[in-house]
Amino acid sequence: MTAVTISANTVTRSVAVWTPSIHAFLNHLSAQAFEGAPNVVSLSHGCEVLSLVEGQTYNYPLVGEIASDQVLQSAARLQRRLHDASMSFIHQFAVSDMPWMLESDLPWEVMCHGDFAPYNVALTEGAVAGVFDFDTLHPGTRVWDLAYSVYCWAPFKTNKVDRLGSLTQQALRAKSYCDAYELDTAGRLQLVDMMVRRLQYLVDFMRSSADAGNEDMQRCIAEGHVHSYLEDINYLIDRKQVITTALCE
Repeated sequence: MTAVTISANTVTRSVAVWTPSIHAFLNHLSAQAFEGAPNVVSLSHGCEVLSLVEGQTYNYPLVGEIASDQVLQSAARLQRRLHDASMSFIHQFAVSDMPWMLESDLPWEVMCHGDFAPYNVALTEGAVAGVFDFDTLHPGTRVWDLAYSVYCWAPFKTNKVDRLGSLTQQALRAKSYCDAYELDTAGRLQLVDMMVRRLQYLVDFMRSSADAGNEDMQRCIAEGHVHSYLEDINYLIDRKQVITTALCE
């Protein structure tokens, strides 16, 4: 939702109050030689400069390479590596004192990207090579972050542009994502409920931001995004047993 300027191998964006927190995390990843996230180049005059995560980018509808099971599995493996690498950040930094765009009242296990979705990754040679747009970074649980990712990658969406395949195909894609991530049975059993909770959180966040005067959120609501999320919540609730069974097979 913010203006982005790409020049050579860098991306320039405006900053927010949580930008220093995100930079601390990205620098932490860089110190661990983590590949697949942008590096911080500079921060000055209200702008941040990050390294460009190179590769092909996509958006909904998921058509072509981004819709392949190979890409989906590579996304899940990158998210697992990101979560694993973030655990030391939780221990080394006072994350409770750092500003974040989003919040979670769940136990802090990892740093959640918050929007690890098809439109925020870059592909090279048929696999996800990197993820960008860490604005929604915040501490939380693995399943909390996975819930939104699986929802987006399956995708369990009712919008005619965003949806992909039948319920059976969506559930199989969700299972493939969980398999590649190596999510345990306990996580799979609570995943649908967590997707519902995560989407309701998003709806509440959008509404409160719009009420506070955020014009971007006001526009999103006017475009029908909240309505779509509420429809998706009902879709998940009504099909919880089918999806959970597929996830655990």
